[in-house]
Amino acid sequence: MTDIHALAGAYVLDAVDDVERAAFARHLDGCETCALELAELRETTARLADSTWSVPPPALREAVLAEIARTPQERPGRAARSGPGHVGVGRRRLAVAAAAVLLAGGAGAATWVTQEQRVRDARTEAGAAREEAGRIRAVLAAPDSVVRTGAVTAGGRVTVVASASRDEGVAVVDGLAAPAPGRAYQLWLIEGATATSAGLLPAGQGGGTKLLSGVRGKGLFGVTEEPAGGSARPTMTPLVALALT
Repeated sequence: MTDIHALAGAYVLDAVDDVERAAFARHLDGCETCALELAELRETTARLADSTWSVPPPALREAVLAEIARTPQERPGRAARSGPGHVGVGRRRLAVAAAAVLLAGGAGAATWVTQEQRVRDARTEAGAAREEAGRIRAVLAAPDSVVRTGAVTAGGRVTVVASASRDEGVAVVDGLAAPAPGRAYQLWLIEGATATSAGLLPAGQGGGTKLLSGVRGKGLFGVTEEPAGGSARPTMTPLVALALT
């Protein structure tokens, strides 16, 4: 039978059978050294687990048991002859082995958590895309939708569909020359001398579709070429300006 003192690490990790668990629980009542070691091991495992995983990997228990099986254990007779100091060495070996398994398990669990987060992010993005597609269809089907199309002198066309009742619109930019490096096409809703940004196309791209918000009361829709991060106001005359009414 394994030395009762050497069960502390396995007990913390719940890697003992029912008999060993009951025996060690009774042993704790009269062994201050094991009680202290148990508290320290619990604190260590909690710190290793904190911010590393949210759900322990299913194979953690099997990994711990396998590591314990590979760790040399002192026989009871030899431990009795060697004295308390040698027992402490055995316990430390077991604790180190358990900590090593936790670290290895933590690395795998961190990868698992990262993958789960990527799945959640993808689902969120897919949901947002479905919602936007539904809003675009609603604008196109709105009975008060106004459709305007204009050609860009350097090539390409811009079409905008606006619905005052929904206060939304859809802009379709197609075939414009690719902007210079670090530049992008920016969309604008214009009323009098005030231009409000309606979004940016991806940098370097000469086409795309954009859902517009806040079209109600705006007189014009325009497109300019701006720095990739966008501008607070147009820095050039719009390449195309389309009436929204």
